[in-house]
Amino acid sequence: MNIREKIDQFLAAEAFGVVGASSKPYKYGNKVLRCYLQNGRRAVPVNPVEAQIEGLDCVARVSDLPDEVTSISVITPPQVTDKVVEEAIARGIRNIWMQPGAESPTAVALAEKAGLNVIADGSCVLVVMGYHDH
Repeated sequence: MNIREKIDQFLAAEAFGVVGASSKPYKYGNKVLRCYLQNGRRAVPVNPVEAQIEGLDCVARVSDLPDEVTSISVITPPQVTDKVVEEAIARGIRNIWMQPGAESPTAVALAEKAGLNVIADGSCVLVVMGYHDH
């Protein structure tokens, strides 16, 4: 699959998990969440300490995501992304978009070995979906 096909498959999901979602508007974990909302998409923030972000209820872990979430955006440090991928595989996530800076060779290899659709080439969901600040 080429990158356009990978992105199309990722965006075809009914709902999206945002792993590393942040309550701080200047952080990319918040911008990615708002990007989904701006585009009329259902998104679920994943944050182990926040109860709500942008008015949405958070889940603490990837394993807590509702069944309709099949794609996740990952905005975490690379060493955390490795653990996120392990959880995503166990949870049955099919598509992972590692935002620039979140990817690690270990995480990419693990996800690809498990047959997941992986976007980790420096593509940014904010650019692809046309994010704009308020």
